[in-house]
Order: sequence, then structure tokens, then C-alpha cells
Amino acid sequence: MSVTSEARAGPSSDAPINKPDERRALGVACGAHALHDGYTDLIYVMLPIWQHEFAIGYAALGLLRTCFAGTMAGLQIPSTLLAERFGAPLVLAAGTALSGLGYLVAGASVGFWTLVVALLIGGLGSSTQHPLASALVARAYAGPRSLKALGTYNFAGDIGKMSLPALASLMLVVWPWQPTLTILGAFGFAAAAAIFWLAPRSPSADADKPAKRAKVATAANGAGVPRRGFPLLLAIGMVDSATRMGFLIFLPFVLIAKGASLPTVGMALTLVFAGGAAGKLVCAFLGARFGVIATVCLTEGLSTAGILALLPLPLEAALILLPVIGVMLNGTSSVLYGSVPELVVPAKRTRAFGIFYTGTIGSGALAPALYGLVGDAVSVPFAVMTVAGSCLMTLPLALVLRPALPETVR
Repeated sequence: MSVTSEARAGPSSDAPINKPDERRALGVACGAHALHDGYTDLIYVMLPIWQHEFAIGYAALGLLRTCFAGTMAGLQIPSTLLAERFGAPLVLAAGTALSGLGYLVAGASVGFWTLVVALLIGGLGSSTQHPLASALVARAYAGPRSLKALGTYNFAGDIGKMSLPALASLMLVVWPWQPTLTILGAFGFAAAAAIFWLAPRSPSADADKPAKRAKVATAANGAGVPRRGFPLLLAIGMVDSATRMGFLIFLPFVLIAKGASLPTVGMALTLVFAGGAAGKLVCAFLGARFGVIATVCLTEGLSTAGILALLPLPLEAALILLPVIGVMLNGTSSVLYGSVPELVVPAKRTRAFGIFYTGTIGSGALAPALYGLVGDAVSVPFAVMTVAGSCLMTLPLALVLRPALPETVR
């Protein structure tokens, strides 16, 4: 995920944070992000196995992904409320343990509905990670150092996306899928214990009050910030997220149809995620150099072209193309998240980021089930073409958004 509003608003307390606490906060947050994002994308490796094991269609496979991602998206705000009452370390640790439990249940699944329950548990646990881990980093670092630290935290999620699916693919060569998921689920319990003991405790609520009063006092400074474009930006983000998740749900089946083995599918997903990690950095520089709208049009247009080009290519050429597709698919999000502060007043940025996260993740959660219906009704290639075509919806939205953005970022 991209940098949260907490980084832009500053630390929640004026109390100094010592260097060991900084390192502990960043280490805990990066570890949690890597594990949770790895759990989230491990599902893509398992989908072909579950389809064969339980004889389920593409719509049902999409529903499995939706169960995890939808629960994760919808419960982020309740997770922050729990953290205010019980503390972020405890809630983040409990969420990590729940995510591990979800994969333990998945490893013991004997039918489709057991998988549904398992992924609902996993999504519930992962709903704690993004808001709480990023808040740990934002509290520990101040000013420009906070932005750098949150950038490190964001990149750690991509490391998890690359490494955990790749590890699972290698384990599947040696073991059946059930013990593989059991072992990976146990990682969650070990990580939960480490998070609880290592995460620095946040300052007390009384210590936060001066900073909160200062934020309220400076809220009027953002009166001139343009706000009418935020719904348009959110719509672009939702379409972009739906395209990314819709593509990933079908990618394993497109590659298997070209003759790919399961380890090759795992490697292919790793290539996409590696390109995505690079895309966050590349597109940030492109946005700064050429502007938000030009970058969005470039990345979304090339995403469409790349997805369509993937269908007729042989397996070897498709694997070469996948990192490029990953750059475009994931890179757009860094530009979109970075534009949120330009479209809302400072006093409302926290809420705006919450809405943006929920909207984009929720859209990505629903997309696999909807595109899965297309795959069942027609075919996988036609569904992939539908995903590519829907990506073009962002282009007119971006052009309409342009006047609402400040000239310095257009």
C-alpha cells in the first residue's frame, strides 16, 4: 500500500522517540506488512489447486478471493477503534495470529465452505495490518524521515508478495498443499508473538492531546485545497484496483493453458510482484516529472496493451512481459495515493485516506467474483479481455479530474 495520511499529518505526539524504538517500530511494521501481504497473494498460487481439489468454477474461485480481501477491506476502521482501546501492539499481534489461523484452517479444509470460513478468518486478521503498522511507523518518525520510513514499510509489503508465493511454490514441489499451508500458517503465530513483544508502546492518550489541538488549530490552513476531484480520484483508484485483481485471478489459468507448471505459475506471480515493487518507485518519478494525469494515462494505457498482448504470446515470451505489466499495474497506485492530499483539506486527510483505502481494496475484493462470472459464462480469454477493456475507463475519468488538481501536480 501507499503512504498513509499519518505520514503527512506528522507524528501523533510531540514526545521524542529514541533510535532503538524507531528501529523496532520500523522492523515490526515491515515484518507485519511482508507477512500479511504475502498471505494475501498466496491465495493466487492456491486457486488452481483448490479448483482441481474441490471441482469449483471461476466464480467460486473469485468468491474465495473476495472473502479474504473484502473482510480485510471492510474491517480496517473497526481495527483502529480496537487499537485505541487495547493498544496497537496487542491488536496487530492478535490480527497476525488470526491470519495464521486462517491458513491453518485452510490446510485442514475438506470442502469449499471450509475454505470460505478459513479465508474470512484470514481477512479478519489482515484487516489490522495496514492502519496499525503504518501508524507505528508514523509515530516513531517525524518529518521527511517519516516519509522515508513509510516508503521502506511500503516496499516491505512487495517483498512479502514476492517471497511467500515463491516459497509456497517450492514447498509444493516437496509436500502436498495441506501441510504446506499448515507450515505457512504457523508463521503467523510466531510473527504475532514477535510483534507483541517487540512493538514499542504508543504514548498515552493525554500525551497526544497537545498535538491533536495543534492539528485542529491549523485545519483552516487547508481551506484553499481543491476538494471536488476526490470522488473522481477514488473512482480511478477503484477501477485500477479492480483491474489489477481481475488480472491476477485469471493469470494462473492463462499460463497453465500455455503449458506452465505450478512452480512456473508461482515464479510468474513473483515476476509480476517484482515489477509492481519497481513500479511504485518508477511511477513516482514519472508523476513528479510529467504530472499525475499524464502518468495515469500512460500506465493505464500500457496496462491494457500488456494484458491483451499476453493472451497470444507463448509461455516464454509471456514470462518476459509479466514484469512490465507489473510495473504498470502497480505503479498507478503510487501516483493516485500521493494525489489524495492535493484534493482534501488537511483536517480531513485521515478520513479521506480511510475512504480511499476502503474503496480501492473493496473494489479489488469484489472484482474477482464479478470477473469470475464472465469467465464461467464465456471463457477465460474473454474475461481477461474484459478486464483489459475496463482499465480504459480510467482515461476519461483522469481527463475530467485534471482541472481539479493544482497546476504543480497536473
